[in-house]
Amino acid sequence: LRLKLPWNRVGRSTFALLRAPSPRLPSPSAPAPPLQTAMPKNKLGGNKAKRAKADATKVKKELEYKEDGQEYGQVQRMLGNGRCEVQCFDGTKRLCHIRGKMRMKVWVNQSDIVLVSLRNFQDEKGDIIVKYTSEEARNLRTYGELPENVKINETDVMGGEASDDDVQFDEAGGVNLEDI
Repeated sequence: LRLKLPWNRVGRSTFALLRAPSPRLPSPSAPAPPLQTAMPKNKLGGNKAKRAKADATKVKKELEYKEDGQEYGQVQRMLGNGRCEVQCFDGTKRLCHIRGKMRMKVWVNQSDIVLVSLRNFQDEKGDIIVKYTSEEARNLRTYGELPENVKINETDVMGGEASDDDVQFDEAGGVNLEDI
């Protein structure tokens, strides 16, 4: 059945209703559609739990020692964009870049012990290739690979006295704690 309506008065929805195909009924000889089973209930949580599940099996890896063209160092400060300032144990301060394989998987923080790959064309720059955990760094120190004065797991890097960011306080500053 087609209705004859003037085209200027027929909206798009009316036109779609007029042209909509009629629903087909299944023939009695056609096979029945398969029964749909419900999906299993997720008992773990979202995608974060799924990622953590694979990471839960910690594999103890072999301790990696330095070779030619590599040096141990301690991160002084983070500069952003995958770069940081590293005080290497040969006495040189280097601008280091975190390699791409480590970037979003291994988080490098201030005062971490790292293995730096040196560049033969730029002595003041390097690439961080391994970050050592505090336990691995203590093992390196006991094996004699790191100097004894290295502080592990502390923000005050490479010895020195307690840092208060070069702020000096005047004892006779005019504020009496008993008045407060």
